[in-house]
Amino acid sequence: MMILQLPSGPGAEPVAQEIDADARRRVSGPGLRTFLAIAERYGITTQDRISLLGEPSKSTYHEWVRKARDAAPLALPLDTLTRISGVLGIHKALGILFPIEAEAMTWLKGQHRGEVFGGQAPVEVMIGGGLDGILTVRRYLDAWRGGLRGGPGSEDGFEPVRETDIVFS
Repeated sequence: MMILQLPSGPGAEPVAQEIDADARRRVSGPGLRTFLAIAERYGITTQDRISLLGEPSKSTYHEWVRKARDAAPLALPLDTLTRISGVLGIHKALGILFPIEAEAMTWLKGQHRGEVFGGQAPVEVMIGGGLDGILTVRRYLDAWRGGLRGGPGSEDGFEPVRETDIVFS
């Protein structure tokens, strides 16, 4: 299985990398254990965890969880690993943007008027939007972390975030 790594600088070319079964086995157990810890911390139900992971059957999900917890050999599909990576990125961004976890949970679970959320909570976009929903929330947070207010798709363009723009109630 091949993936395309994006260039890291001006003039750099994309690099094709092979993700073989050994590489997937190396990261599957630790990645799934970390995903489960985040899901537990965020109060995400088992059914929503299954949705976030790409809708494996319940028996497949429970087998993955058992293998991950027992440190048994496990090679998750690339799509599932990509979803886990997105959730890990969201968790990291929330930790940077919101040093107080309760504030991060308020943002993640609260409804938003932003164009990319359409009145939904970001966690609902993640769960209901498949891989694209997960990556949309991640890109939004990454843009915010980079100092862009409004996130991707803002009609007014991007403006740097100022201290006065951040309000907790």
